[in-house]
Amino acid sequence: MKIKTIGVVSLSSGMLGEDFAKRQRELGIQRLEAYGIKVKFMTNALKGIAYLNEHPEARAADLIEAFQDPEVDLIMTAIGGDDTYRLLPYLFGHDELKNAITDKPFLGFSDTTVNHLMLHKLGLPTLYGQAFLTEICELGPEMLPYSRQCFEELIETGRIAEVRPSALWYEEHKSFGPEEFGVAPAAHENGGFELLQGPAVFRGKILGGCICTLFDLFDGGRYADSPALCAEYGLFPSAEDWKGKILLLESSEERPSPEKYRTALMHLKNAGVLDAVSGLLIGKPQNEVYDREYREVLREVVDDPAKPIVCNLPIGHALPRCILPFGVEAEVDVNEQRIRFFY
Repeated sequence: MKIKTIGVVSLSSGMLGEDFAKRQRELGIQRLEAYGIKVKFMTNALKGIAYLNEHPEARAADLIEAFQDPEVDLIMTAIGGDDTYRLLPYLFGHDELKNAITDKPFLGFSDTTVNHLMLHKLGLPTLYGQAFLTEICELGPEMLPYSRQCFEELIETGRIAEVRPSALWYEEHKSFGPEEFGVAPAAHENGGFELLQGPAVFRGKILGGCICTLFDLFDGGRYADSPALCAEYGLFPSAEDWKGKILLLESSEERPSPEKYRTALMHLKNAGVLDAVSGLLIGKPQNEVYDREYREVLREVVDDPAKPIVCNLPIGHALPRCILPFGVEAEVDVNEQRIRFFY
């Protein structure tokens, strides 16, 4: 299925609608129109940070609108944030999302991890790894080639057949100011998928996301009501649901300390996730910060040398970014350096 119209939603931060993002918005529209794709911003997507912070119900309404709009072929989030959990009462209070969803692809990452879990709860496969502002509106002279290749496969076919490593990784832009427009990020040679432990080949359906967002589902340090609200609506899957799945974890631009990373992993361990899954996929940390330390923590907390852990995936907050299908049978093969998907 070729993608003809993309519906953009602001489900977390409302920065897409701010004046400082205008040039990026225009750049993103321009790049998508060059593919022959129409960009459709949902009703509240451009209302800015303050409005969307005060009106989580407006964000929820946009997700419902995007699913119900017959013209929209792909729903794409604008960017992440940190409070998407606040949409829960407006999407699940009276089965609003359940009654609205249709079989169309949904793409986002970071705090959008929460939306992926919402849609998983309702049985809808989703796509993790890219967003409108971060990928399509890349500040450099073009979209990063690896990210662009993944995105082009999606818009041409409506799915991702396989993921392979990126030959390069990139440093983050120093700012999002005008001085960075047209400046390509610094590039470095990148290794392939790296097997930390366990068998080199394993299978399962991928689920997970940003470990910082998952941490907030269990810990009320950022928002005191987050754990209770997520529990009330049964957002986090049960240990039984995780059985045989592949757990994806990637870390945010907050670059959590190894101690916080350990605490987050312990939450997942205590919830039965680490024992239930068939293996783990770990995204490259942004700018490779704490890469070695995270690997040590993973080994210690998983505490099972037979459990496969694969690191250095180009996914999430590090550049460039692939797109990983959730809810689709996958085979990870480190020997062949690929992840294949079976639809």
